Amino acid sequence: MGESGSAAERRLGVGFGVAAYGAWGLFPLYWPLLEPAGAGEILAHRMVWSLLAVVVLLGVRRVPGGGARWGWVREFVRTPRKVAILAGAAAAISVNWFVYIWSVNHGHTVDTAFGYFINPLVTVLFGVFLLRERLRRLQWAAVGVGGVAVLVLAVGYGKAPWIALVLAGSFGTYGLLKKVAAVPAAEAMAVESTLQFVPAVGYLVWLGTRGTLDFGHHGAGNTALLMLAGPVTVVPLICFGAAANRLPLSVVGLLQFLAPILQFLCGVLVQHESVPPARLAGFLIVWVALVLLTVDALRTARRRPAQAAESGQNVESAQSTSTSDSASSIRDSTLTQASTSA
Repeated sequence: MGESGSAAERRLGVGFGVAAYGAWGLFPLYWPLLEPAGAGEILAHRMVWSLLAVVVLLGVRRVPGGGARWGWVREFVRTPRKVAILAGAAAAISVNWFVYIWSVNHGHTVDTAFGYFINPLVTVLFGVFLLRERLRRLQWAAVGVGGVAVLVLAVGYGKAPWIALVLAGSFGTYGLLKKVAAVPAAEAMAVESTLQFVPAVGYLVWLGTRGTLDFGHHGAGNTALLMLAGPVTVVPLICFGAAANRLPLSVVGLLQFLAPILQFLCGVLVQHESVPPARLAGFLIVWVALVLLTVDALRTARRRPAQAAESGQNVESAQSTSTSDSASSIRDSTLTQASTSA
């Protein structure tokens, strides 16, 4: 691909990335539209319609090399370890989705934004304590500053910022399990949605037997919005995948902050949530931590080609290695960030 083609691909990737993170950032405007359905029913609808949406996606996508469209299913069921890991991931993201929907619909959107701001720091800690990864100085500094931010918020609230911590912890767990499972994004989501489908349908049936099911009882508009919870979940993930395949990790890492920034603005400007000084101070401190993480990521990205060249590789080999490293990192980023589908 020529230089102009590469530039066009990058611009397209940025467009897809902005679409994905922009949609995730504007989710706080969508979930309240589904009321009077409660958070539990909204979550169940999201699970049910997400499965149908991802099945359609897998059914229409192009299969390279004339391979079997659903051949991966047979291979997957032969690896019960991966099934178990993705079952854990499905449980983690279910907790994340429920807390997020409940928080947005109960006036805590700003708290959810803080949770997604500290999520990269939680992911870093998981890497250290669970994957035995080593941190660089700036990464340690970022984690320390993030810890200070949580303490400031805890003092300001008079209690731990549980919404932010649960969101960051559940999503960090989700990303970790998906990284360990190493299953492609669309296939992984199909498995997770399948595991969520039966409990979700069971819950909706139970609500129906009690006469408390809101689906179909508040007009066609409300019913359609509940059904759209599936496509609303899947489409940003498609855009994210398209962006991750076209952009270096450094750009993807910068774009990810668009979502919690928009969530914060939705909470303050649209839902008129208060931001007392202690909460604002916590946000400012965590933003310092995120700047440190971003600077470290950019410095590391610049070093890789130079290190490859110094090792005696030729230019072509160095470019191949850099591309491979970036692709691997992007895949890891996809596993941890596709969560922002909260």
